[in-house]
Amino acid sequence: MKHVITARQLKKSYAGMGQVLKGVDLTVTPGEFVAVMGPSGCGKSTLLHLLGLLHSPDSGSLRMLDTDVLALAADDATMFRRDHVGFILQSNNIFSHTTVYENIEFPLACRAVPRPQRRGLVEAALAAVGLGHKMSAWGNSLSGGEQQRVAIARALVNKPRIVLADEPTGALDNANSRALMESFRHICQRDNVAIVMVTHDSGMARYCHTVYTLEDGVFV
Repeated sequence: MKHVITARQLKKSYAGMGQVLKGVDLTVTPGEFVAVMGPSGCGKSTLLHLLGLLHSPDSGSLRMLDTDVLALAADDATMFRRDHVGFILQSNNIFSHTTVYENIEFPLACRAVPRPQRRGLVEAALAAVGLGHKMSAWGNSLSGGEQQRVAIARALVNKPRIVLADEPTGALDNANSRALMESFRHICQRDNVAIVMVTHDSGMARYCHTVYTLEDGVFV
C-alpha cells in the first residue's frame, strides 16, 4: 500500500529553543489513524506544522501523496495544503456570529467552488459528523462538542486525503472526546482518510491504529 506521508530524518530548530526535532521518521498509509504522544514541549506541534507545510524543516525529506512537498514553491505549497490537507485544532476557531452552514462553506468559497455545488458538499460534511439538523444554527449557540464537530466538518468539506489534528479533545469532556474519536475512526474507515493526531491523552490514543511517542526530538 502506498504511503500518503513519508517523512525521513526531519530536523527543526528555533532561535532560543535549540533543536526541537532531531531526526523524525514517519510513514502513514491511507485510512490510518495515527497518534503522536509525548510531554509538553517535546515537538509534537512542531511536527504537525511541518506536515501541514506551515513551517519548513532544517533538513530531512517529506513526501506527501507522491509529491516532494519540500520542493514546492510557496504558492504551490499553499494550494497543496488547501486541496489535500484538513486541519483540526483544540481551539476550533469557528465563526461564532455566522451559521453552521456558512462556517463550513467558507473553505469552498476560498477554492472558488461554484455556489450551486456548495450545498451538497456542506450537507455531506455535516451528515458525516451527525449535525445535519444544525445547518442553520448560529455558531455561538452550539455546545463545545458540537463546535468541535463543526470544525471537523469544515476540515472534511474539501474531501482532504490527510487530516492533521492538534489536541482536538483538549477542551472537551470525556463523553464528547470519545464521540470525537469514534467519528475519526469512522471517517478513516469510510473515506480512507489518513489522520495524524497530536495528543497527551493515552485514553484517546487507544482509538488509533498506530501510536508514536516523541521524546527529546525523536520517536521512541
